[in-house]
Amino acid sequence: MQVSIDGQRLWSSLMAMAEIGATTNGGSNRLALTPEDTAGRQQLIEWCADIGCHVRSDAVGNLFFRRPGTRDDLEPAAVGSHLDTQPKGGRFDGVLGVLAGLEVFRTLHDQQIVTERPLELIVWTNEEGSRFAPAMMASGTYAGVFTVDETLARQDEKGISFGQALEETGMKGSLPIGEPRLASFLELHIEQGPVLEEEGLDIGVVTGVQGMRWFDLTIEGSAAHAGTTPMAYRHDALAAAARLIDRLYAIAATDTSGDSKVTFGCLEIDTPSRNVIPARVTLTVDLRHVHDDQLDTLEARFYSELDALVETFGVVVTPQRLWNSPVVAFNDQCIASIEQATKARGIAYRRMLSGAGHDAVYVAREAPTAMIFIPCRDGISHNEAEYATPEQCALGTQVLCDALLHNANDLEVTQ
Repeated sequence: MQVSIDGQRLWSSLMAMAEIGATTNGGSNRLALTPEDTAGRQQLIEWCADIGCHVRSDAVGNLFFRRPGTRDDLEPAAVGSHLDTQPKGGRFDGVLGVLAGLEVFRTLHDQQIVTERPLELIVWTNEEGSRFAPAMMASGTYAGVFTVDETLARQDEKGISFGQALEETGMKGSLPIGEPRLASFLELHIEQGPVLEEEGLDIGVVTGVQGMRWFDLTIEGSAAHAGTTPMAYRHDALAAAARLIDRLYAIAATDTSGDSKVTFGCLEIDTPSRNVIPARVTLTVDLRHVHDDQLDTLEARFYSELDALVETFGVVVTPQRLWNSPVVAFNDQCIASIEQATKARGIAYRRMLSGAGHDAVYVAREAPTAMIFIPCRDGISHNEAEYATPEQCALGTQVLCDALLHNANDLEVTQ
């Protein structure tokens, strides 16, 4: 018997959540552990309580909602994602995966269906990394990549620590880090890219995630008068940064596979003035590739370009690697459960890698894991214009439901 989710109810929940931290241009602003993020989490807690699912939380604020099975001695089959957003983010990034899980739980509740394994709906804290860097910090803590103390000590740009912000939410719990152990984990997400839409496909069966490395970089030169300092005598930090950006972009652009990606998301000039040669520039560097060895090569080229800046511009460079997320291959059985669910519904799909990082990257270290993608309009994400149709959201949630039921009733899923 096929179980059918309620697409209209799902959409209503998505739109209700979007009202919390709504932005003027139709997006969402729920930075991690802010009052807006806390309000979104509280709304989910209330919705889950309505169907008898109560929350537990751990020392970094991850939320776990349990739905009992007939064999509660077994590890749960889990779904989830995140509710925090970018400062001017969209209404679907992360939240779809959480509210899709809620819709599956509601559907099973309405139809009085009990699975063999218990089910777990998880909300991971601070996935975006837009308030506390790096991204996916709390799922990484669950997986043992970061210690609790490291995570709690992270500070935002105002000097507020993760731990302080978490205390203010009242959502710091006593569940031991790394608990509960999971039999499997599935995450539904918008693609955040144009491939599915361009190819006219409804579902992406995600087989893994490309590797990524984040750096903070400081370039220090010398401030000098713009009119009296000859070009040959300048130590221009901004010109050095521009050279680095141009060189790394050129390197990525010549990769005909399209697998090399370089992004400079933030750039700040210390005490800028129109007639002063910039003395100090800070910027962020994001390197990505689908193969770890090629990512190593890209990082090595980054460092060689820094050496060239020192020689050419006479500047001092200070790089700090904040984050190293290796290429991840998802679990074959979890991939198969998604693929089978998609085929059974006659849905057009393709296998694909994720270009973005997700909590599933870290969870995959601890439990069999895979992801489901749906298209998003023009591939836009991390943007107020981010959009997926009600039909696309419902279809992805239906596949999630079917795959979760398979995992929850299959006692042989292995890492």
